[in-house]
Amino acid sequence: MRNLKNFIKEEDGMGTVEIVLIIVVLIALVAIFKDSIKKLVESILKKITTNANKI
Repeated sequence: MRNLKNFIKEEDGMGTVEIVLIIVVLIALVAIFKDSIKKLVESILKKITTNANKI
């Protein structure tokens, strides 16, 4: 019985679970805002290219 209680209280794997959940949330956000992110990156790259050509 003591071993079962110790197993339940053990938190060694919690770091891995938290990292996996964070990655899942980030992937979901990228999937939801994919078009907005793409437009933003294209806009930034156009500005960089335009300003680089002026130099």
